[in-house]
Amino acid sequence: MAKLANPLLLLTILFILLVLLHNIPAITSQEVDDEREFDYKPNGEKGPVRWGEIHPDWIACKNGTLQSPIDLLHERVEVVSHLGRLNRSYKSSNATLKNRGHDMMLQFEGGAGTLRINGTEYILNQVHWHSPSEHTLNGKRFVLELHMVHESKDGKVAVVGIMYKIGRPDSFLSSIRNQLESVAGTTERETVVGFVNPRDIKIGSRKYYRYIGSLTVPPCTENVLWTIVRKVRTVTREQVRLLRVAVHDESDTNARPIQQINNRWLKLYRPEEGKDD
Repeated sequence: MAKLANPLLLLTILFILLVLLHNIPAITSQEVDDEREFDYKPNGEKGPVRWGEIHPDWIACKNGTLQSPIDLLHERVEVVSHLGRLNRSYKSSNATLKNRGHDMMLQFEGGAGTLRINGTEYILNQVHWHSPSEHTLNGKRFVLELHMVHESKDGKVAVVGIMYKIGRPDSFLSSIRNQLESVAGTTERETVVGFVNPRDIKIGSRKYYRYIGSLTVPPCTENVLWTIVRKVRTVTREQVRLLRVAVHDESDTNARPIQQINNRWLKLYRPEEGKDD
């Protein structure tokens, strides 16, 4: 019969394994909360082409094959009617406006309701803005893009994007103007907004693009389910300016360059005739 191992030796090995596991960096689906570690300077040391070299867990920014944003080129779009309308069950939630270094983020305490896609419920955690837009439509870039970031209980991420052109004021941005101005006029990095209803973010169309991509900021996590609203909404130049002024950096942009589509599918949901908006 084989001799039993020394119990003390087994305990020592188990302890070492636990220490090693504890120190393995976690792979996270979340965006970097403090964005001062990177910037958007095209040829800078911390610019988009170098993101994948700054931290080991940001390697997808360099080597990923499902990266975002992309150009929503009509030549490659498959028009479908089976995806269904966006099933949103949003609710008012206490929100805080945070300056993350390169963007303004509105974070909801405990989530602000859900978005259901293909039977999966995604909780709305935060919204933030990029200027100019990150996605392009047939090569055209717009002045602003809003991202509504959702996450399921098992860690899957779904983002709804809305693009804006110059025109009439956006009512949602108008509703948080005072908070944006308070951050812009001080060195404070966050301010309490109070209860906010995400349904006040107007979509205005049932048509949307759908594809599989990534977070557009480090760690550039892939397999993010993207929904880009087809309708381009409007915003004023002053509203775009205020979003940029509120961020305490020297950049005039926070839009990641367009990424390769790499033969991914790109669908455009359009309701059947007679059910269109």
